[in-house]
Formats: sequence, structure tokens, C-alpha cells
Amino acid sequence: MLRSLLFAPATRPDLVAKLPRSRPDAVIIDLEDAVPAAHKVAARVEAVAGAAALVGLPNGPRVYVRVNAVDTPWFAEDVATALAPGVAGIVVPKVESVAGLQTVRDALLARGGPPLSIIAGFESGRGVLEVEPVLAGAAEGPVVEACYFGAEDYAADIGARRTVAGDEVLYARSRVALASAVHSVLALDQVVVAIGDDERFLADAERGRDLGYRGKTCIHPGQVPLANRVFSPSEEELSRSVRMLATWQSRTQDGHGALLFEGRMVDEPAIREARALLATAEAIREGGRGRDPAA
Repeated sequence: MLRSLLFAPATRPDLVAKLPRSRPDAVIIDLEDAVPAAHKVAARVEAVAGAAALVGLPNGPRVYVRVNAVDTPWFAEDVATALAPGVAGIVVPKVESVAGLQTVRDALLARGGPPLSIIAGFESGRGVLEVEPVLAGAAEGPVVEACYFGAEDYAADIGARRTVAGDEVLYARSRVALASAVHSVLALDQVVVAIGDDERFLADAERGRDLGYRGKTCIHPGQVPLANRVFSPSEEELSRSVRMLATWQSRTQDGHGALLFEGRMVDEPAIREARALLATAEAIREGGRGRDPAA
């Protein structure tokens, strides 16, 4: 489960140490946007120290490091020297091509050691256009475990004006979610930069879940419990799913392929959704982090 991923700059060890407190499913130590160019080299040392302290925590979150983009002068050394033993993988921003993803894989293989997964960021016009062919090869190792849509960078790249409604990024946001679903890659939703506006975050997260996203990137600890709540099945959803499956089982034994359940026509797609919700709840229970709606 990656319902919530919380960022902190590698150059802020005080914030990195506090990352697990809000109980995110994963944390990301950032070497990219949050680190000025003059501090990129020193940040690698901080990233290793910060990650090493986090990976040993009992029941702690998964730990990732966001490296700089493939076309920057820092990428190769980030991969070679900034990944502490025990990290789950790397987050690669601004992925724009199959060749770029292959560069990431080559760098990981050259580094050696245990295999690491990749979280790919699609946050430019070209990246969004190329998301389908990039994710088409996601199953080839090292594996692309997840991807995220970066709305702020995308909007700046195409010259769009950011709005609360978000219509300017809806197409791109939907395209990334669709490609992720088709190629069985976990989709992680855009950040909300309005820190402290819980209602805006919740509304944005709900829309992301409606579009097919399974988790959200967070830039403040206060956003983590909100993301965990939205991307966990509610008690009402779980209860309805159990009732629906019980009714479906009894009716299909009588030869029915569809049925009217609580005012809604139900057939196989609805049953798949119900089973997926129950599986999600079970995964959350096993993870033991954040809100457990079925506890």
C-alpha cells in the first residue's frame, strides 16, 4: 500500500527524522526540487544518513530517495552514492522517454547490490505524452513499482495557469492514471500546495481516487492522515461490499448474471470493485499503518 508518500529535503535532517511521525505508508528523501544546486553534492551524504536511520525503525514506513532527473549533471552520482542500504527504491522525476527509463535501469544495474524499485514521475508535457510507451515496459527489471503525476511542473511546462478546479491538468492527470491501470503500475496523485487547507486537500484527493489513483504525494505531515483516509475503503464501502458479495454468490448459484442490489444494477464489474475494496482493506490491516477501516 502506498496511500501516502511524504517528502522532506535531504538537507533538512531534522525534518527527515520526523517523517515517520505522521505514519505515512512511505517517505521520500528529496535530492531534487527541494535542494539548491550548490547543495546537491552535500545532500547525498545527508540522504544516506537520513535513510539509514529510518530503514531500521520497527514498523516504519518504506523509504525512498528522489534523485535528480536523468538529464541533469547530478543523476549518475545520486544513484551511485546517495542510496543507503535498505531503501526500497528510487523516485525519478521528469521521466520523458523509454530511453530515459532505460538509463535509470542501467544506472541501478551498474550500482549493484539488492534490486531497487522505481517510482517514475510524469510532470512535463513530453512526459505525459510518452507515459504509455514508458509504462508499457514497466515489468522489465528493475521494476517500475509506481508512478506519480506532477501537476505543478506540468502546468509550468505547458504554460497553463493553475486553478483550484484543476481543469488545466485534468487531461494529463487522467492520462497518467489510465496508462498506469493498463500496465498494472500503481498511480500516485498530484501534490496539493495549499498547506493547511484540509478541505481543499480532501476534495483533491477524492477526485484523484475517482480518476483511478491509489495514493497521494504529500508535502506536509498534516496531509498524511487525510490521504490515508481518502485512499482507504470506508466502513460503509466495506460493509456494502460484503453484503453485495453474499447476495451475488447466492443469486449466481441460481443462474443469474446480474441482479438489483440496494437500488443498483450489479454485474461482474461491480463485483470486481467490491473484491478489490476488501483486498485493499486486508492489505492495510497487514501493513499496520495509518487508518484501518476494518479494525
